[in-house]
Order: sequence, then structure tokens, then C-alpha cells
Amino acid sequence: MDYLKNILKYKGEESRTISPENPTGEKGKSCMEASDLGVGRKGRPLLPLNPNETVTIAEIEGPGIIRHMWFTITDKTTAGSFVLRDVIIRIYWDDCNYPSVECPIGDFFCNGFGTRCDINSLPIVVNPTGGMNCYFEMPFRKKAKITITSEHPEYIKYFFYTINYVLVDEVSDDTLYFHARFNREKITTPKKDYVLIDNIKGKGYYVGTYMALAALERYWWGEGEFKFYIDGDKEFPTVHSTGAEDYFGGAWAFHNREYGQLPFAKNYCTLFMGYPFQSKRDHTRDYFSNGKPNPNPVHAFGDDAVPMHGLYRWHLPDPIAFSTDLRVEFQQIGNDDIKLYERQDDISTVSYWYQLAPHNKFKPMLSREDRLPR
Repeated sequence: MDYLKNILKYKGEESRTISPENPTGEKGKSCMEASDLGVGRKGRPLLPLNPNETVTIAEIEGPGIIRHMWFTITDKTTAGSFVLRDVIIRIYWDDCNYPSVECPIGDFFCNGFGTRCDINSLPIVVNPTGGMNCYFEMPFRKKAKITITSEHPEYIKYFFYTINYVLVDEVSDDTLYFHARFNREKITTPKKDYVLIDNIKGKGYYVGTYMALAALERYWWGEGEFKFYIDGDKEFPTVHSTGAEDYFGGAWAFHNREYGQLPFAKNYCTLFMGYPFQSKRDHTRDYFSNGKPNPNPVHAFGDDAVPMHGLYRWHLPDPIAFSTDLRVEFQQIGNDDIKLYERQDDISTVSYWYQLAPHNKFKPMLSREDRLPR
């Protein structure tokens, strides 16, 4: 593995950490805050978030490489599990004033639907309980800036983070920059493919997909193909998959068939692909009609929610190269074991890629209302 090769020769890097204990990452300045136990005894381990507040949690002068990010955030508010969709992470590279990464924090870490889920993959790991880790390397030449925006209607008392990075002598001009972008359609359009990402211009590699699909119709939801339109493709793509379960590394609708029982979809997590989450459980809580949280919430836990499926695929061993442009789509086609049919579902995705800077500006992030889990 490249990770092991990276430590065989000393390269003169300088290791740094940014957290609430050392917001600037300055050398020899960590763990200085005081608690009831005294100076240097875990005096500032967390950062609270106010409603509609944007906080810059890291601003690093380059050249450097972010090697690891860890986050955890409480979901113990009246609005419950919506927190993971309400908090947005944005990352800016160099002098660009618009982000290269813009995602709800849960979806970025393959935790869609505002619901926690353990992930055991190579670049994204989510450990009990809600410990979210990212190992995508993120090099930058001039500057890196990371912001967190809370659109949650309540005060969030507990938000923890750690950014581990190195300062280096040089990042070459041909180095690609990390990007990630969230998208959602609450109800897809029949016979019109869902667009994960479009208008990517430049040179780079597409390296990953996370999908959170809420099935709004009966029968098998994943018969459609993933399509990669690269370098001038118009009507038809160059790269494709044969179906959703095939793209995510499974087969035959993920069915686990046991003698005498109806088949059921089997979950799995591997280094590069996984189907870690499926649920019909309702994790929401009641709201007033004006959108404010109910001070006396009625728990609505039950098994009457629409079926939800969370899946990931990392193209790290097989990145999809583009030299001028890229668009990624997914067909909404179902199968009732007799025939194919066009269907409509609720799809949220995160696309992950590397490209030369600068990139085209993203469309505005969907509003909180349009991101709220079904």
C-alpha cells in the first residue's frame, strides 16, 4: 500500500494538528487551555455551534497536505437526527473564494438520511458512536480553509474535530486538488436520468460515489446503470455499470437466499465498496407547522418509513480519468422480476473527485428544507 511506502523515506515534512485545543495548528501550542483540573488538562476539547452560524475551523498556510480529518457531533437535540444533514462542511483551496468541497457532514462520511451508520472502508471510516474519519489526501499549494455551517434550528452543544496535516517544501503545479459535492432529488423524473455531478471542466480523476436512496415504489430499485460522460460525450457515455448493485460491487439485488425463507438484501463493508445501511425505521420527530422544533416532541420511531439504502464505491484502484469534462448520471429503472420499468425515487449523492485547480463554481447548495430526510 502507498501508505506504507510513504514512511520508508524521510521527506522533511512537519506534522501539525488543528483542533479546539489549538485552532491555528501552531507548533508547541497544543493542549494549553485550562480546565477544572488545571492548565493543559483538556481545557477546550469541543466547539459549540449556534443556529445559522459559520465557523472557520482551519486556515492553513501552504504548501501542505491534509492527511486525516476526524469529526463527531451530537444528535441529542429536539430535532434529533436531522443534525447530520443540517451541518455543512466546506473546504476552500488556495485563493479560491468558492468551495471545492460542499456537503452535509453526514453524507460526506457516508451517513445519509441524517442517521448514523458505521463505515469500514479505506478512505472513509465511521466508528462507534459517530466517529467520522476521512483519509483522502488533500494537497494544497497556498492555503487550505475549512468552514462548518450549522443550519440546525437549535444550539448544538457538542461538536468535536481534529485536522491532521503536514507542511511540505513544495506541491507541484500538476498536483490535483480534492473535491466533493452533494446533490439530491426528492422525486426523480421518469425516463430522465438522475445527475450526480455535471459541468466538471478540466483534467482529473473521479474517485468515489456515495448514494442514499429512499425507495418510493415497490420492487427492485437498482436496475439502472451508472453513466460517465467524459471528454465531449453527448448522447451516450463512454464508461458505465450494468446496474446499481453491480456498480457497488454486489450482484443479484444483494439477495441473501436461505432455504425456506424469502430472500433479503445483505449488507457489507469492504475497502472500496459497500452497502452498509438499509432501514425502514422512522428516526424523525414531530415539528410544528412553522418548522420550529416541538418543545414536547412525540417520538415517531417505528417501522413504517420508506425503505432506505446507503451505498458507497471508491474508484481508488480504478479511477475514472477525464481530460476536458465529466458528467455522471444514474438511471432510475426498476425490475419486478418480470420486466423492467421506469420508476421514481428519492436520491441523495456525494461525488468525490480530484482535478487541477481552478474548478467551475458549484450551483447553490440546496436549502435545508430540500435536504431534510424524508
